[in-house]
Amino acid sequence: MITSKPAQIIEILKTMRSENPDLEALAVVSLDGLPIASLLPTEAEEDRVAALSATILSLGERAAQELNKGALEQAYAKGERGYIITTGIKNIAALMVVTNRESKLGMTLFSIKRGIQEIEKVL
Repeated sequence: MITSKPAQIIEILKTMRSENPDLEALAVVSLDGLPIASLLPTEAEEDRVAALSATILSLGERAAQELNKGALEQAYAKGERGYIITTGIKNIAALMVVTNRESKLGMTLFSIKRGIQEIEKVL
C-alpha cells in the first residue's frame, strides 16, 4: 500500500534534489489529493500542495481528453520564478516538482523521469 512507503519515497526525492539543485520542492501525492511524501519549504502547507497537485493533473487530463491529445503525460505551469511540473505515476499517484527560474528544462525533465522510475519500484 502507498502509505507504507513514504520514507523510501522521501529518500528518492532527496536524491533527485541533490542531483539537480534547481528542484526547489517535490511532492508525491495520491490522485485524490492526499500527501504521500514531500520535500517542501517550511512555509508550504503539505495538504494544500497535495490537493493542488492532484487538481492540476486532473484538469490536464480533462483538457487532453477534450482536445483529443491522448493520455496526459505531464502538466506544466510556468511562472516568472520557475516551473511547476506535475506527472502521473502508474495511475495511482502524481509527482509534483517546483523549480527555480534558472532551471534547465531538459535536465529537470530527465530528473523527473529517473525519479518516477525509482518511485514506481516502491509503489
